[in-house]
Amino acid sequence: MRGAAFVAALSWPLLGAAQDSASVVPSAPAGRATAQPRPQAATAGGATPAKPGKPADTTAKRKRVGGLGPVSGNAHLAYKDMGSDLDSLWPPKMPAPLPGAILPNRRVIAFYGNPLSRRMGILGEFDPPEMFAKLDAEVAAWNRLDPAHPVQPALHLIAVVAQGAPGRDGKYRLRMDSAFIEKVYGWAQQKKAILFLDVQVGHSTLQQELPWLERFLKRPDVHLGIDPEFSMKDGKTAPGRKIGTFDAADINYASKFLQDLVTKHTLPPKMLVVHRFTRKGVTNAKQIKLDARVQVVMHMDGFGAPWLKRDSYYSYIKQEPVQYAGWKQFTKPKNDNPPTSREEILRLWPQPVYIQVQ
Repeated sequence: MRGAAFVAALSWPLLGAAQDSASVVPSAPAGRATAQPRPQAATAGGATPAKPGKPADTTAKRKRVGGLGPVSGNAHLAYKDMGSDLDSLWPPKMPAPLPGAILPNRRVIAFYGNPLSRRMGILGEFDPPEMFAKLDAEVAAWNRLDPAHPVQPALHLIAVVAQGAPGRDGKYRLRMDSAFIEKVYGWAQQKKAILFLDVQVGHSTLQQELPWLERFLKRPDVHLGIDPEFSMKDGKTAPGRKIGTFDAADINYASKFLQDLVTKHTLPPKMLVVHRFTRKGVTNAKQIKLDARVQVVMHMDGFGAPWLKRDSYYSYIKQEPVQYAGWKQFTKPKNDNPPTSREEILRLWPQPVYIQVQ
């Protein structure tokens, strides 16, 4: 990250040894990378560690961060009308939304995680009744705050989970089985929510993983998320040891895969969420191709103090326009302390139309 490093990465356990089954019990962490100077290591599901011996500045007292300008709750170049030349880049040129498109007229509020682990996100942290009560409250809060963009609730399931061990096929990833995905899909249907299936490829590829998920993605209310952090293109490093990457070519493949499903099955447009919190996490972003059948959300993943997250939003979302923008909101004080308020999120430009709660 230009200007400041994220605070220590989120510690969640990678699920057990990779296999093609969801009938596993989450294990202890496969190993955490220690904080190092940039270029830094990372751990599963998290952000870039802070530089050793130099704790991240979590106050708003600094006059400038990374050359971005004043840092406070009132002024930041990630906000609209604060003097940034980048304001005019948004919204970028894009195809007109097709009938049935969710964006940009609605805002997606997605609860993220995996029910096999209480440490991977709010989707698995609580039993379904309590989790749904929290989702209802979050939806209601956003609807009160911004009634012009009615909320579309969503569950965002990590359906292919990066692993710290190679597993039987050496791919360092665990596919959830069909019965498990059907179960979570049933939860979504109960709440009139849509479902996102998230893919952490490890040493596999999108070309290998997406066809396996086609049986679900061809449904009109199932969408896709892809996570560059766990795409280990060197074929050597275990996920969680360093931050992975996707190129525009990978994102274009995923988009084309969804486009073809939309055409073949006469579906409403799909959403494609791409997680990002580092410069190299997505390479050649300008070469990402847009098509009306797929709505691409560049999602600012990662955590830290509010000013730090605004810096990242400015650097990796606002500076490199693609189509739509997303924002990750953590529920644990150790990750987002203090949490960015909903009002502050709405001041960002572009305004996030996808909010992921972890």
